[in-house]
Amino acid sequence: MADPFGKLVVRSHAPRRRAVLFAASALLAAIVLYGAFELGRYDAGFRVMDSVRGALSASSRIAKLEAENGRQREQLAAADVARRVDREGYKQVERSLGDMQSQIARLTQDLSFYRGLVQPDSLVHVKVQQMQIVPEAAVGKYRLKFVLMQTGKPDNVVAGNAALSIDGLQRNKPTTLTFAQVSPNRRSGLAYSFRYFQDYDEFVILPPGFEPTRIGIEIHSGKDASHGFRQAFVWKAQGMSLETEAAGTDGAGGRANGEPHRKGELDVQTE
Repeated sequence: MADPFGKLVVRSHAPRRRAVLFAASALLAAIVLYGAFELGRYDAGFRVMDSVRGALSASSRIAKLEAENGRQREQLAAADVARRVDREGYKQVERSLGDMQSQIARLTQDLSFYRGLVQPDSLVHVKVQQMQIVPEAAVGKYRLKFVLMQTGKPDNVVAGNAALSIDGLQRNKPTTLTFAQVSPNRRSGLAYSFRYFQDYDEFVILPPGFEPTRIGIEIHSGKDASHGFRQAFVWKAQGMSLETEAAGTDGAGGRANGEPHRKGELDVQTE
């Protein structure tokens, strides 16, 4: 009878030990691979500590830049507030200046009115009370609206004539245009005859390139051309023009005090 245990092989079975060995081998392999990786980076010039220091330095730099950015935002906000305050201050100054200019204009008109009522050293008792320059749609065309009135007590009818002239610049040179040069019908003057006042509404056409600065009116009474009264107004194409000159004239057309009125002489005033 054959022996049934003749080919029996006995082997030990330890699965836990095998698992531990397998895990240890895998861990060892990972350590070896990581060590080789770090060794390669080290040979290439990479340092872990240097990398950490760089990251910390960059983080600190970012924090400083963010703080600086915040300070600049605050400064910008403060500058914006200051700019708004300055703008409001400028607006208030402009309003105050406009009010002062309006008051000066009213006082100047009042002074012109009362000075015209007295009008010393003049034999002509007629003056221009108001002067208004109205621009038309056509370039260089204007309407001159003004009122002649008696000064003092209007006892009788006064009659005479008035000559207009316009001072300005033509090609940057002082130029004076007579009424005949700017009047559409080439009239040399305006006749008047009234007791209290007389209104005028006259058209003038200025030549191209002429920049008006002042309009003058010389008034003569009756047929006496030896004496007159001259007034000048700032050329203002809106609102009432301000008077800049008022004086008597002698027979040569000069001023009563002996100082001649030179042709082309400008008396430019800004408001």
